[in-house]
Amino acid sequence: MRTYVIGDLQGCHGETVALVERILAREQELGEEAPSILFCGDLINRGPDSLSTLRYVQALAQGSAGRIDAVLGNHDLHLLAVANGIRPESGSDTLDTILAAPDREALLHWLRLRPMAIMRAGHLLVHGGVLPQWSAEQTVALAGEVESALRDGQWVDFLAEMYGNQPDRWDDGLRGTARLRCIVNALTRMRFCTADGVMDFKMKESAHADPATGLMPWFEVPGRRTSDVTVVFGHWSALGLQVKPGIIALDSGCVWGGQLSAICLDDRSLLQIPCTEYRKPKLA
Repeated sequence: MRTYVIGDLQGCHGETVALVERILAREQELGEEAPSILFCGDLINRGPDSLSTLRYVQALAQGSAGRIDAVLGNHDLHLLAVANGIRPESGSDTLDTILAAPDREALLHWLRLRPMAIMRAGHLLVHGGVLPQWSAEQTVALAGEVESALRDGQWVDFLAEMYGNQPDRWDDGLRGTARLRCIVNALTRMRFCTADGVMDFKMKESAHADPATGLMPWFEVPGRRTSDVTVVFGHWSALGLQVKPGIIALDSGCVWGGQLSAICLDDRSLLQIPCTEYRKPKLA
């Protein structure tokens, strides 16, 4: 069974269906068994049909015994927060159809049970980034702490305390809400950090930082402890598709008129679907 990872969907339902069907047809033509398909988060929001996209991925995943799954992204967590009155909707949100859907609670329940990180055949899948101090094994363990909080009976209380930019650096001594918030921010929001792992949350529309700031893409930090695996992630449309030793960046800007991308982890073959410009990209 071969494994594909698909980048940020953001509610682009037609493109999602087209890309999955292309993957399935390709594997059938090659005589392979049904593939594993993983999504790197941000299944919904900003695109034209968040409800159908979420329903489609849920239907694919259910009954697949983990063969098809998705990690949580910041937009997915935002939906859970909005649905529980913790965060207001923003002007760019396209969540109304989910919030008004008759199967809303089933969809939200399935979504909050998704993992924060997946380790598969030497590849570590997250939505945003991995702090340079964390090994792959530690990342999966820390992700599990957040997953436990989201699956706990008091999960709404956790969501209410999850937002904030502090602490902006990891310390093994962190406990409680501060510890979980730091983990969530790294795994779902981080793009840039300093050489010693201080996260920046201001720069969003750029792939480059002024060297004077001391900031660099998290995966370029010298000596990062996940350099022994390939980290697969999305979240960073300004960075675009990147397939390099040690990293695969898959947010190729579908909702911004780019492409929806999937990569086969077994042979690095790439499949892409061109996308309509549903949102005007911001220029940094």
